[in-house]
Amino acid sequence: MCPKTSKTTPLLLIGGICFVIVLVGITGITLINNINLSNIIRLNEKVASDSVSNNENQIKELNYVNNHPRNVYLKLNASRDDAPDEQMQKEQEQEQEQEQLSNQELPKMSAVIGGTKPKVGDNQWKASSEAISISTSMYPTPSSTSAGELTPTPSAGDAPSSSSSSSSSSSSSSRSSTVTAPPLPFGGVKYNQSGGLIDYEKRNQVVKMMEHAWHNYKLYAWGKNELRPLSQRPHSASIFGSYDLGATIVDGLDTLYIMGLEKEYREGRDWIERKFSLDNISAELSVFETNIRFVGGMLTLYAFTGDPLYKEKAQHVADKLLPAFQTPTGIPYALVNTKTGVAKNYGWASGGSSILSEFGTLHLEFAYLSDITGNPLYRERVQTIRQVLKEIEKPKGLYPNFLNPKTGKWGQLHMSLGALGDSYYEYLLKAWLQSGQTDEEAREMYDEAMLAILDKMVRTSPGGLTYVSDLKFDRLEHKMDHLACFSGGLFALGAATRQNDYTDKYMEVGKGITNTCHESYIRAPTQLGPEAFRFSEAVEARALRSQEKYYILRPETFESYFVLWRLTHDQKYRDWGWEAVLALEKHCRTAHGYCGLRNVYQQEPQKDDVQQSFFLAETLKYLYLLFSDDSVLPLDEWVFNTEAHPLPIKGANAYYRQAPVALPVSNAS
Repeated sequence: MCPKTSKTTPLLLIGGICFVIVLVGITGITLINNINLSNIIRLNEKVASDSVSNNENQIKELNYVNNHPRNVYLKLNASRDDAPDEQMQKEQEQEQEQEQLSNQELPKMSAVIGGTKPKVGDNQWKASSEAISISTSMYPTPSSTSAGELTPTPSAGDAPSSSSSSSSSSSSSSRSSTVTAPPLPFGGVKYNQSGGLIDYEKRNQVVKMMEHAWHNYKLYAWGKNELRPLSQRPHSASIFGSYDLGATIVDGLDTLYIMGLEKEYREGRDWIERKFSLDNISAELSVFETNIRFVGGMLTLYAFTGDPLYKEKAQHVADKLLPAFQTPTGIPYALVNTKTGVAKNYGWASGGSSILSEFGTLHLEFAYLSDITGNPLYRERVQTIRQVLKEIEKPKGLYPNFLNPKTGKWGQLHMSLGALGDSYYEYLLKAWLQSGQTDEEAREMYDEAMLAILDKMVRTSPGGLTYVSDLKFDRLEHKMDHLACFSGGLFALGAATRQNDYTDKYMEVGKGITNTCHESYIRAPTQLGPEAFRFSEAVEARALRSQEKYYILRPETFESYFVLWRLTHDQKYRDWGWEAVLALEKHCRTAHGYCGLRNVYQQEPQKDDVQQSFFLAETLKYLYLLFSDDSVLPLDEWVFNTEAHPLPIKGANAYYRQAPVALPVSNAS
């Protein structure tokens, strides 16, 4: 007879198994968390390691900002935290007292640099002249000396610097045409000389967006080019590939500086010093993109700080691009291998042609690089491009988008103020502005090009919207790229800087295009604009094709809001900018950064998992400046390159930092 089995035995067995499963699960979760924590700790240690340099370098670096004897170091508390009303009022009262003292003791810096400020014509900036000059209480005031030489006037208590001593000892043999300027304070210039035009709450929100974008890039993609926020890893398919070029660091660093985010700026600056180089990068890099992001970014940081590191790095990158200019015409190729020097064009570009917007968007950076290094080579290269484009026959006064660098002949007759053409026209106007309005050739070419575009490509829709259409083989496409939305600000800037027969038309069209781009945003459920939009009897300012409905965090519309706000102070431009901030926060923000959208016409659009470097360099910078006072990077002292990196205007800005020009020694005894 079999023994009787207890009924509790299976229950105990099942209970034991369940207990073991739970125990294993808890152990596994704990192990995974420990691994994740360990990875994060190692990444933070890597960032910290990249940020550490020896004590000598640290002291040298800190001196040019914190301990500079002629620098007033400012902290923008409002850039990180909402300032209480009482504190804000107290700050404003202090600023007003400072301004009054400044006005009593010192002349305006911008009025004495180079003798006079650049002439802007009878149609002056609509912002008051008070609003677009740098407060001299912040910086030493240059005073004119014999033969037009400019030297800084030290403030009380300043010790003579070695550079000033050496310049005075050698003044008999050479003269410098430059002004020694201190570093630009973090956060730009903070004072309400134009009547309290800072919107602290909205600007502070943009700063928080910048912090969110930067900190997540640092956590998940430090040293790489861009971030994939959803995947929480680097974006290796960017235009710069998988090489560790730190595109987001270089592109976004001047935005951090302007916003007063010092800690983040220091991390980026240290990485550039320790890690950034193109010496061993065997990759075909875009000459255009490398120039506007890397050369442009470094040049701006040099203008802001005077730190020679940035000038050296800018020259290093530009030198790597020079082999692309070795063509029969001097028109550079689009791509260059920065290690081998082998250059070529894109295979799809109209029979091996170079692209107008690429080879035509080098002038600001290369001309300025020549001036701060004393090496004329860079300016010569872009001046050759200028002469080719000036002398070539232009069909109906228009510039096609493709030019063969070997034959010097146009490719297919496709004209655009959007993709493939856009920033060439921008650089014509801005080269003239950068020169202190002395480069008349650039202004004449700008006016001629704009008049042809107004006649042949700018149209008004049945609903009254102004747009600039692409033109292919004499046929208007009635399509406008998001990239062309910068032209609202371009036309307006052309109107504000010279009074001529076209001034009123320029301003009218500039306002109209900016309004149309705003319409392309508010006609989408996401309140963000598509990559391209069309006009017909049935539809206006709306994308029709699936490949046109995406938004990749582009800045062009906000750029025009910023420029039009500075020139008109019409509140609607700030209102439109705030609409965009709310839309970005609602649809593009993720837990680990910001993404573009695949379809702006969907209520819940899919994200593209890419945080573009230009989101930090351009989009957030223009939105920040939109809510700032006009005294932060005033438009009569700075021009923005096409990646929104501000470059100083010659003769109007102490931060131009031109290399000393030695004059021949007189033989007279």
